[in-house]
Parts: sequence; structure tokens; C-alpha cells
Amino acid sequence: MVPLWRRVASLEPGPLRAAGGLRVEVDGAAALLARAGTIVVPGWRGAAEPVPDTVCRALRRAHARGARVLSLCSGVFVLAAAGLLEGRRATTHWRYMDALRRAHPGIALEEDVLYVDEGSVLTAAGSAAGIDLCLHLVRGDFGLDAANSVARRLVVPLHRDGGQAQYVPRPVPTEREGARLGPLLDRMRARLDRPQPLPALAREAGMSLRTFLRRFRDATGCPPGEWLLRRRLDRARELLEGGARAAPVEEVAGLCGFGSAATLRHHFRRRFGLGPAAYRARFTGG
Repeated sequence: MVPLWRRVASLEPGPLRAAGGLRVEVDGAAALLARAGTIVVPGWRGAAEPVPDTVCRALRRAHARGARVLSLCSGVFVLAAAGLLEGRRATTHWRYMDALRRAHPGIALEEDVLYVDEGSVLTAAGSAAGIDLCLHLVRGDFGLDAANSVARRLVVPLHRDGGQAQYVPRPVPTEREGARLGPLLDRMRARLDRPQPLPALAREAGMSLRTFLRRFRDATGCPPGEWLLRRRLDRARELLEGGARAAPVEEVAGLCGFGSAATLRHHFRRRFGLGPAAYRARFTGG
């Protein structure tokens, strides 16, 4: 008997043929969706391919009873057709963005992220970003140690820096520019607790401010301020997940360069949908 948590459901008779000619055996149909706690839509046939009403109804019923639903890459079109993304934030692979925006203008699309967590509905940018999203789920469900264990087994980082904009085709930075920005990014990570004004960063990189801002975005996919904010929030999450060793929110704010607990709370809620104290409670049981 295959455990429910790793069964494959299809509302069409199987086996299914996936991309690359792979054949996927099916374990069941709508009855599996009716029992599942988490449903993953790994992809769809294409942006212009209609999603059957039976699939949409099954997903809506599952979500309404409390199931968590997530999509990987083009699977976002299935969630969108089911109406589960209307008025929510979502993402998909950069090459599907325009088609999704035209077909479903009510979705708040985020282009420069690897995944979006809206609580009961989650979306990943692409196939590899699906690994990032699933590690995020493991981290939230089972804690940092479990997520680290899975990441090590997969030989992938627990969290990748930056968003998918860095993978959109663009001119490759020259070797000289890469050599200057790489070490600078390392130094910026090492001093997250300190102010890092843009003119000082540009001087450190040996560039004019205008050139620095352009080259930084080309290399990372976002401006320096946004890049620093993401790194600081990542560091704050690590400190808050310390279990019995978790630092107080005020201390975390100082160590991560937010200056005050109020500023940390503002950015944390905006990015993750809950405050740092509530986030810490997930990992400490408090």
C-alpha cells in the first residue's frame, strides 16, 4: 500500500505520459484528492490548454475542506482556472508570466521570486524552484533540522539567494565586474548588522553609483536595498528558529540590521504574513 502522502492522483485514466516521455503510474482519482492534506500540481499541458471542470471542482472542494494546494511551474494555470489564485499573490516561470497575466488579471503576480506562500495556496516559479518551495514546506511543518537533512540528501542549499529574475536571459557580466561584485556580496552578508549606504558600496566595488546599481541588478536580479532586506530577513529567520536558544525579537532586530523590533516586525509581516514572535513559536512550541 502506497502511503497517502506520496500517491499520484489523476482524474483521467492512467498511466500518464509526462514531459520527456516518462510514464507515471496513477494510484487513484478524485477519492485521493478528497483525503489529501497537501496537493501538488507539478505542471500543466500548456498556457492555452483548458483545464477540465472536473479538475477545478475537485481542487476547490479539497481547498474548501482545508487541504493545502501548491503548483510548480506551469501548474499555476490549473490553480488559476480553479479560482484559487484570484486576489492572491502568486508566481510562475518567467516565460509564462505574460500569458498568466492576460488570462487571469485578478492574480497579483510576483515576478522576481522563486516561490510564493499564501498559506493554503502556494506557487513555485519553475521546476527547480519547486524544490525550494518543498523545502520551505518541510521547514515549516517539521522544523529547521528536518529541512536541513532533506537539503543535504538532495545536495542542494536549504535556501537559494535571489529571485528568478537572475535567470532571465541577459548579457553576462564581464569577468572584471563579477570579480568585484562577488567578494562585495560576501562582505555585505558578513555585516548585516551595520548600515550599508549605497555610495559606500559603490566605492567599495570601484564603480560609479549609477554603474554599481545597474551591475548589481544584472548580477542579482534586484537592487542592493532589496537584496540586503532579503538577506536580513533570512538571517532573522535563522535566529528565530533557534529553539530554546532563539534570541529575543529585540536582539534579532539588532543583529540583522533592522535597528528596532518595530522595523523587523513591519518587514517580517509584509514578507511572511506573520510577526517574528508568531514565527518563532512555530519552532519553539511557545
